[in-house]
Amino acid sequence: MKTRFLHTTLLPALLLPLPASPQSPHDAVLAHVEANAAAYSTAAQRIWELAEVGYQEVESSALLQAHLADAGFRVEAGVAGMPTAFIANWGEGAPVIGILAEFDALPGITQDRSPERAPLPEMGAGHACGHHLFGAGSVAAALAVKDWLASSGTPGTIRVYGTPAEEGGAGKVYMVRGGLFDDVDAVLHWHPGGSNDASPSTSLANKSAKFRFHGISAHAAGAPEQGRSALDGVEAMNHMVNMLREHVPQESRIHYVITAGGHAPNVIPDFAEVYYYVRNPETELVRSIFERVVKAAEGAALGTGTRVEYEVIHGLFPMLSNEVLQRRVHANLERVGGVVYDDAERAFAELIQPTLANARALESAAEVQPYMPRKGGGSTDVADVSWVVPTAGVRTATWVPGTPAHSWQAIAAGGMSIGNKGMIVAAKTLAMTMVDLFTDGELLATATAEYREKAGADFEYVSLVGDREPPLDYRRPAGGRR
Repeated sequence: MKTRFLHTTLLPALLLPLPASPQSPHDAVLAHVEANAAAYSTAAQRIWELAEVGYQEVESSALLQAHLADAGFRVEAGVAGMPTAFIANWGEGAPVIGILAEFDALPGITQDRSPERAPLPEMGAGHACGHHLFGAGSVAAALAVKDWLASSGTPGTIRVYGTPAEEGGAGKVYMVRGGLFDDVDAVLHWHPGGSNDASPSTSLANKSAKFRFHGISAHAAGAPEQGRSALDGVEAMNHMVNMLREHVPQESRIHYVITAGGHAPNVIPDFAEVYYYVRNPETELVRSIFERVVKAAEGAALGTGTRVEYEVIHGLFPMLSNEVLQRRVHANLERVGGVVYDDAERAFAELIQPTLANARALESAAEVQPYMPRKGGGSTDVADVSWVVPTAGVRTATWVPGTPAHSWQAIAAGGMSIGNKGMIVAAKTLAMTMVDLFTDGELLATATAEYREKAGADFEYVSLVGDREPPLDYRRPAGGRR
């Protein structure tokens, strides 16, 4: 029988202060993060246990908000129409440096804190992308810099963005659309991973929607001529979209999952739903391909005698990298270094390693990957932020090297000290970079110049989600809308 080890102790009421002896700004924030590493790890592991999915992260968001408020941040909750979103400010005036904090889990994948497959079906969701570490690590960096700003008298404002529903809900998009980044000078972020890397990387633009088909129910054997199958509509749509794949640019990606298809074979279903993602490196190509998918849905409804409607769930831009900022993040990551395993962590990792399709040497967790531009195959709502303000990030080895995101192995390592150590590497790296942005005017000016050149003088942000409100119920079961 597998044992689930819980971390139920909440954060200490007071974090340890900075040492009184004179220190460089970098040394000061490093000392703060290190001194309070256990408290930040406790916060992360509590969010791991909560495993709340997009727009339902009530306790996870509240935990981070309380921690920031206790440290003197001015917290505004429920921003941009999202109850679990928040912004927290400390300080006054310019520059305004933002840091992103995510905290949503993924539905349908769970795992104990074990190096062997051990699902926890009673949970229903798990932190397979490590966002429990993301949120706590970003708060750690912000609090370290806050203490340094306070002790040094350096002017400026720290702003922490609590961003819900990154996994398919596009929480940051609604913050961008709502103008919450308009007065920010630079934004930092990070992400859990299997290696330590601060290289500039791209991502795919992405637009998703739930297509809902409505038919007529009838007895499938006694009166089939009286029925019109909503599931037929879904299947006809899927067939046409699969033929469409031959006629879109090869970099495109189209995925779908049937989220409702009926309940009994002898009842013709009067409701069925399919959930689609459309991706491409170019935003405008995603717009055009998505419209072709819509036409396939309309044709499927016409051909099956059903009716279709669709709801756009999220839409994301591709990442706009900023090499000026990324090079500084990389330099700070090299100073911090990677994740060094103790004997227990190495034993844990050695048990996970054989389960990985692309396992890498465990020693690589301690290494920093060389700086080089990289192409990303996924999508993120951080990208929309990058189109309105200079943005940079880092990935650290919170998982056993070679672990893919959205896997049980990621949940397992992220739920123990390997994940905590990678989070502390990220917090230290981001804290030092925030210090640089507060003290190095040339760094901020050149990063801003690069952003303006890449975005273009005529760029105007228009979200892929249009004018819809945040889809607060997108993680709830299908079938309730008729």
